[in-house]
Amino acid sequence: MDSHHEGPNEIALVGDLTDNEGEITDKLLSIEPGGQMTMFIDSPGGSPYCALSLMSLILLRGLRVTGVVTGECSSAALWPFAACKRRLVTPFSVLLFHPMKWQSEEHVGLSEAAEWARHFGQLEKDMDQLLADLFEVSMAEMGKWINPGRYVSGHDLVDHGLAEMLDLKTTRLFEMNGAEGNRKKRVRVAH
Repeated sequence: MDSHHEGPNEIALVGDLTDNEGEITDKLLSIEPGGQMTMFIDSPGGSPYCALSLMSLILLRGLRVTGVVTGECSSAALWPFAACKRRLVTPFSVLLFHPMKWQSEEHVGLSEAAEWARHFGQLEKDMDQLLADLFEVSMAEMGKWINPGRYVSGHDLVDHGLAEMLDLKTTRLFEMNGAEGNRKKRVRVAH
């Protein structure tokens, strides 16, 4: 079997993370440890546990990920994006920061529900701090977006130094994937 890989390593986080966790995990595991890849994101989120798992795979395997928000990156999708070494947004990207939500579709007893609420409260606090740490901002700053919940534009993220802006009119995607040798330099001629 030919193991030669042609082209850039790319992955798409599209739709609910929870629905696609197995496929996304397989794709992340197919990248060699320390490898470089581009992750395109258009996701409203999903399970916080799924978000933790995907983020952990990126960090534990030392993947050098360029995250590109092509549409929405909200809720649980924020953690894999925050784990990226390089973060790119467009003027139209939108990110929703909010307190974690949970629901149970099962019938549970009062003691189990109380334990779940205790666990979830601690998990929410720890994950909010982790998100602030990954974005390298203070918890006070991150808290302004999380509580009560705020839609943040690509411009807002860039203004806070958390991402780079892509100009959709001039950017060629292959340039982001390390294909620097193929780039034609644009030269502005002054008259």
